Amino acid sequence: MNKNSKEENNRDIIAGRNPVTEALRSGRPIDCLYIAKGERSGSVKVIAALAAEKNIPIKEVDKKKLDFMTAHSVHQGVAAAASMKEYASLEDIFSLAEQRGEKPFIIVLDEIEDPHNLGAIIRTAECAGAHGIIIPKRRAAGLSYTVGKVSAGAYEYVPVARVTNIASTIDELKERGCWVYGADMDGRNYCSCDLQGAAALVIGSEGKGLGRLVRDKCDEILSLPMLGKINSLNASVAAGVLMYEFTRQRLANKAE
Repeated sequence: MNKNSKEENNRDIIAGRNPVTEALRSGRPIDCLYIAKGERSGSVKVIAALAAEKNIPIKEVDKKKLDFMTAHSVHQGVAAAASMKEYASLEDIFSLAEQRGEKPFIIVLDEIEDPHNLGAIIRTAECAGAHGIIIPKRRAAGLSYTVGKVSAGAYEYVPVARVTNIASTIDELKERGCWVYGADMDGRNYCSCDLQGAAALVIGSEGKGLGRLVRDKCDEILSLPMLGKINSLNASVAAGVLMYEFTRQRLANKAE
């Protein structure tokens, strides 16, 4: 392995026009912008100009080089190399809620392993106004360029904390005033719950749902009505429906 390959392996590769644009706008430190040869029009031209304003080196490379750097993902002729995105702390999440003058709204993910699900949840969480996401260090997807791509750049704006133990973290959330809701079968219909207070929403893994200990730690279990022949939803879809019920109630409360 040559020196350049080692350096690239130690950096986070952000692929795609929208994720790269959001990384640049967010102020995230970018080491270098890579553009496929011949790609200098439209949004790529805007991205290059934004990088130039920030004095970020720009390199034109063959499309095959970009394919290799991004593990053959859909890069749209643009990629950026940055230091691996740092995880936030629990304190960062509560601080963001305080800065916005809002009651904390936190998403807790119990062993979500598919990076596409994680990216989709982060995207929805950012749009729904969540203050942060908590994921476990083991048996779960972490922040990667795939997650960034699926989140459409939203992971640049949502604090993501990675913790050793989800169950003990739930205890800490309770101590800090959050009511903890788990999403699972055989719970209370989500439409009948008052979700306007400080809250944490726990989403279980794709295959097993909430772990037993994590489920037992929750103050209340929310369920979505299943009216068809299939009795479950994709984790990111279920998370999206529930997140927007929290948001709907909070906005309705403000309107009143």
